[in-house]
Amino acid sequence: MDVSEWQTDRKQTRQIMVGNVAVGGGAPVTVQSMTITKTADVDGTLQQIYALAAAGCDIVRCTCNEAAAAEGLAQIVPRSPIPVIADIHHQYKMALAAMEAGVHGLRLNPGNIRKPEHIKAVASEARDRGIPIRIGVNAGSLDPALYDKYGGPTPEAMVESAIREMAYFHEVDFDQMKISVKASSVPLMVEAYRQLSAVTDVPLHLGVTEAGPPPAGLIKATAGIATLLLEGIGDTIRYSLTADPVEEARAGRQLLEALGLRERKNVDLIACPSCGRAEVDVIDVATRAMAAFGERQLPLQVAVMGCVVNGPGEAREADIGIAAGNKRGHLFVKGRNIAVVPESEMVEALVEWAEFINEHGTEAAIAKADTALAEREAAKDRSALLDTQGADVNHSSEKIVEIRKTISS
Repeated sequence: MDVSEWQTDRKQTRQIMVGNVAVGGGAPVTVQSMTITKTADVDGTLQQIYALAAAGCDIVRCTCNEAAAAEGLAQIVPRSPIPVIADIHHQYKMALAAMEAGVHGLRLNPGNIRKPEHIKAVASEARDRGIPIRIGVNAGSLDPALYDKYGGPTPEAMVESAIREMAYFHEVDFDQMKISVKASSVPLMVEAYRQLSAVTDVPLHLGVTEAGPPPAGLIKATAGIATLLLEGIGDTIRYSLTADPVEEARAGRQLLEALGLRERKNVDLIACPSCGRAEVDVIDVATRAMAAFGERQLPLQVAVMGCVVNGPGEAREADIGIAAGNKRGHLFVKGRNIAVVPESEMVEALVEWAEFINEHGTEAAIAKADTALAEREAAKDRSALLDTQGADVNHSSEKIVEIRKTISS
């Protein structure tokens, strides 16, 4: 059987939208990862999200385990280049607060939030807001009653946990969900997903939990995820490695490319979603940049950012990028400002420097540039923007007030 044949033989699931990313229903298999920063560290978390996006991550998950994390999400979500999912632990009110912050999805563990009234309260709010939820079953944290019933973490116990959670969702007419049944044991994980796939058309999120550090963790995760993908099971994946999460995103992308489930790209262009501080039409600049790169064989990560205040820092893992500020384009390489060009020449300059980097490398580009001048000019434009627009153009403070009301109610 060739690749095209087994691709068309994939299990057909219903489709949900996580932000602007489709999951299931014939959509391309997506790559997910999770930040390891404190979510309250807004700048650090955004830098990691941009690095993940540059590495091929389609959806990112951030922990929401305390009020400060929920407040951080209110500032992170409008600046993230990819949809943000809040990972909820034991407190259902954190899920409500995360939705107030504007997240694109939630992950709930049925083994941690077990009261039906709490589960249904979250599902009802998610239904009203149009926010999907992942039922994240984990073999290591099932409801104790299921351990007793099945004598341990069996595939049957994991599937029953997921089905039970779905029943609570259905009671409040909520159906925008995906499911994972993860385990650190590859055979257990594979069998649980096989059984689950046989009884539902809900999209499935694949992963081997706590796979460990590379290279063993890569092998373990690939063994489970690839086995299921080759059987036509799975709509989105995450490598859970004891490593920099960027390695997870790269591994996921490379696996999908190796299996023929995602097309290989030349330039990997990422762009911010635009916000109140954007100085240019980011969509227009990104579209023109993609057209300008065309079929050039430049295997680089390229970033187009709406403002010079946050852009270079958030996309510092990109090989080359450009950010707008005060009618000028600020070029940066690995987060370092290297040149300032007129706004009308942003795209041309981006392509010119990308070709130089492809031939000579990022270090040569930095050495060639007058970085002192470029950084001085960027600092001036950052200061001017903050003076005219203020520090909270996304009105995050208003969301934080509502988050505090939600948690304290």
